[in-house]
Amino acid sequence: MAQDAADAFDDEIVVTAQKREENLQDVPISIQALGTKKLDQLNVTNFNDFSKMLPSVSFQTTQPGSTTVYMRGVASGGDGNHSGSLPSVGVYLDEQPVTTIGGNLDVHVYDIARIESLAGPQGTLYGASSEAGTIRIITNKPSTSGFEGRVDGEINTVAKGGIGGRLEGMINAPLNESAAIRLVGWYQHDAGYIDNVAGTRSFLPTAGGISVNNAAFVKKDYNDVDIFGGRAALKIDLDDDWTVTPTLLYQDQRNHGSFGMDPRVGDLQLQHFAPEFRHDKFGQAALTIEGKVGNWDLTYAGAYLDRKTNSSNDYIDYAEAYDALYASYGGLAGYFYYQNAAGATINPQQIVLGTDHFKKMSHELRVASPQDSSFRVTAGMFMQRQSNLIHQDYRVANLAPALSVNGLPGTLWLTQQKRVDKDYAMFGEAAFDITPNVTLNSWRSRLYL
Repeated sequence: MAQDAADAFDDEIVVTAQKREENLQDVPISIQALGTKKLDQLNVTNFNDFSKMLPSVSFQTTQPGSTTVYMRGVASGGDGNHSGSLPSVGVYLDEQPVTTIGGNLDVHVYDIARIESLAGPQGTLYGASSEAGTIRIITNKPSTSGFEGRVDGEINTVAKGGIGGRLEGMINAPLNESAAIRLVGWYQHDAGYIDNVAGTRSFLPTAGGISVNNAAFVKKDYNDVDIFGGRAALKIDLDDDWTVTPTLLYQDQRNHGSFGMDPRVGDLQLQHFAPEFRHDKFGQAALTIEGKVGNWDLTYAGAYLDRKTNSSNDYIDYAEAYDALYASYGGLAGYFYYQNAAGATINPQQIVLGTDHFKKMSHELRVASPQDSSFRVTAGMFMQRQSNLIHQDYRVANLAPALSVNGLPGTLWLTQQKRVDKDYAMFGEAAFDITPNVTLNSWRSRLYL
């Protein structure tokens, strides 16, 4: 399905959903596209903003930068579990896959040519993690046609919250007749709107009650977000047929507080008792080489992505619920013997410290016949290797070493995992125009090795 009138704000949108440039109206697959003017008009800056404009896309977000994506209701691999199956929706930045385990890579949207959404299985041309569909973020490329610059700024307020804003800018500069560079940078502050209000929690140990308060963490509008980053691309025309485009991307996102609320406490309020944050930073280096062999197009696309996150989350609600469940045994402290090294009963509240180190390397080589021919072929090879070092530490302060995970005093539960996923594939697609309005896809397959 093509979006109504291609886009009410763009006369024409050229897409590359089938690995070749085509007018959106001529693409014979289910696709929606948001062009530059539409993205600017809607003030889109992140995944949650633009996904609301794509009818077949839905998502579940626990906090900015931690989003699970669904298309057409398909939820395979969508629980965000590190040990579960891979996501069912593939995400691409230009030619390179950036799909990650445990949360979508939330690239800041600025100086973007278009966003394409391909619903349904896209396993032929886009491969792994595209069983339910593929989302492609296409950036504006360097141009030798002339110097161009732009700066955008905004100050905003959040209802029942604080003041935020952002500053973004880009420069396109020709270096000579055959080379140009494009630099993009951004900083954004999203104001908070959740209040961590004063409160106490009481537990029921056998040796008398223990009460704790959150005075050290009380704060109004405490769930704010800071994002900064940049993108650089260099385009070099080696001759009339061959172009090399290396790109670099870096983004740093820092969330503070929690993005939930407790209606028992009050509207947009909760009571948490520990430091809460999430630091998500990633960088990508990519290289695209495009050229011709005879009258066939040849493309190589390779990339290396490195993403690190670390977080701290309050887990006192879990402890309080189980303390009540085991109240007849003296609460958690009585049933599970939550004690310090001296045998004294301790506060059983938990905090979860997590780190992830995700790496992805991908390579694709493909050829395509002339697109103005009535018989067209696209074929190629693809490989990717992705690894994730996962560390989740459930901690109880002052927990006795004998009650802790071996070698980690204070650690009640530990998830320590190294996960590696590899994909190797050969793919091909052939199409024949029976008439100007009827096309036969005679061969479409992807073979995983």
